[in-house]
Amino acid sequence: MLGFIGGSGLYQIEEISNVEFVTIASSFGNPSDDILLGELEGDKIAFLPRHGRKHTLNPSEINYRANIDAMKQLGVTELVSLSAVGSLEESISPGTFVIVEQFVDKTYLRKKTFYEEGLVAHVSLADPTCKIMNRIIKEAAKDSSIEIHENGVYVVIEGPQFSSKMESEIYRNWGCTVIGMTNMPEAKLAREAEICYSTIAMVTDYDCWHPSHDSVTVEMILQQMAKNVVKAKKIIPGIARQHGKSATNGNDCGCKNALDNAIVTGIKDRNPSSVARCSHVAGRVLSK
Repeated sequence: MLGFIGGSGLYQIEEISNVEFVTIASSFGNPSDDILLGELEGDKIAFLPRHGRKHTLNPSEINYRANIDAMKQLGVTELVSLSAVGSLEESISPGTFVIVEQFVDKTYLRKKTFYEEGLVAHVSLADPTCKIMNRIIKEAAKDSSIEIHENGVYVVIEGPQFSSKMESEIYRNWGCTVIGMTNMPEAKLAREAEICYSTIAMVTDYDCWHPSHDSVTVEMILQQMAKNVVKAKKIIPGIARQHGKSATNGNDCGCKNALDNAIVTGIKDRNPSSVARCSHVAGRVLSK
């Protein structure tokens, strides 16, 4: 099952048919909003607005664990994040879409794992996005005549403030491509839940490093965001169409067996309440 998490500006997808809104109870708290279930291009999908439909949650307030747990409960196996970002490269101008391959996590206020309090697990994040879903997104962009860059490196800052000029230059020197506030720990948690995860980073501005503007404003971002959302709603049906043809049914990408040998706490030593909380995200391995 294909899922989408929409970022700033993307709160609904009108093209979805047979729409149903469901409230999912998570043992990790409340998800950002009710989740929309429906059909798109013959594919069953789920959609969740990351900040809530009225954009009431700042990046640090989002309950990332509840969001991913809720998607897992619904049976989502592949998850596409659509996120507004700033560009850290001259060649990646506002309006550009980027497929993210790597992350640099600079957040520090957020719960970043499902596995704690007597249940410890370590998953690999060497390749934090799904190579098969990245390929599907690339094909969907091509079919939709939308230019999209590959091999993006997304640095995730805590926010909600934008970065300083010095921070922006540091991230550029590190080789980061885009900057945003929301894809961590989302990507980490998706991997812990054995969900294939990919990001379409939608560029709204050049951050504050660019000589053409020395600050990023909400007004600037909103103007470009509206244009990006039009393009996003064009590519989303293409992703659903491609997904229906070539869903990641096996483990070729490695995402769906990320928990193999990851849990290091012995069966007899596991905290029963922690095991119960993780029954959805880790049920495949905890039931053994």
